[in-house]
Amino acid sequence: MGRRAGGLRQSHGRGRSQGEAQVNAPHIPVLLDEVIAALAPRPGDVIVDATFGAGGYTRALLDAGATVHAFDRDPDAIASGRTWRETGENPPRLILHPRRFSEMVNALAESGLSRVDGVVMDIGVSSMQLDQAERGFAFSLDGPLDMRMSQDGTSAADFLNSADADAIADVLYTYGEERQSRRVARAIVAARPLETTGELAGIVRRALGHKPHDKKDPATRTFQAIRIHVNGELDELREGLSGAEQLLGEGGKLAVVSFHSLEDRIVKRFLREASASTGGSRHLPVVANDPAVFTKVSKAVRATEAEIARNPRSRSAVLRHAVRTGAPARELAA
Repeated sequence: MGRRAGGLRQSHGRGRSQGEAQVNAPHIPVLLDEVIAALAPRPGDVIVDATFGAGGYTRALLDAGATVHAFDRDPDAIASGRTWRETGENPPRLILHPRRFSEMVNALAESGLSRVDGVVMDIGVSSMQLDQAERGFAFSLDGPLDMRMSQDGTSAADFLNSADADAIADVLYTYGEERQSRRVARAIVAARPLETTGELAGIVRRALGHKPHDKKDPATRTFQAIRIHVNGELDELREGLSGAEQLLGEGGKLAVVSFHSLEDRIVKRFLREASASTGGSRHLPVVANDPAVFTKVSKAVRATEAEIARNPRSRSAVLRHAVRTGAPARELAA
């Protein structure tokens, strides 16, 4: 929904094409300078890193003197973070939360917090997840058909081997924008049971007439769609944005990095509605002069050519950021 080389400077590596997965690829934070500039962290600030991953953004925030509450539903990411978090302070300035970022309001309330100074989100699958064949995210590495970020619940194989063709087609069209979704879905059903990413990729390529010289592998859209569905990623994003609106105090900063149009549209719409002076609850009539809850909304910020040359994964990254006003949070925002 991102970004990252070894050690403490790693981060999420999210959002790159499935076909770009490489074993031991460096995990370089995407748009790191731009994200940190948008958050403008100061010593003593409390900031939420909603998508901890390998901790690239978190490390930069800690270096600036902030306290970071880092969320990740992937137990591998949390385990990695526990090996390097600072231990010289009491309490330490890194607090790890092994849970979904959509739960940030409740999680921070349990920690005695109702306000924070910044929230950063890096949406999508991480490089670390893509680079491990056993996680089943990438079609370039043959592995079990899994795709679960949290490593529990319904897997991609469970869904594809049990859902009917219409349900599979709807997922492929809605979350992968696959125009030939029904053809692909029928091919999947005819080939069941499926067990590996290689099997699924081969089925999609045959169904769509893939040629070796094609610039983009047609399996990309299908893998994206199934991953988003299995992990409920777009609902997670909407709930996370609403949570950020509730938590950020006046002057607090929100920064969101996304990697494909479905995510970016959600972020763009959220910020447009939240910054409109005629905003209000989506369940109530529009009332003129309702105060905006976000201001200083940025245009889309993209990686420079220099960053793309260093890290091709940043090519599709889009950063949008804004500043929280003192207006009350909207009911059921986002």
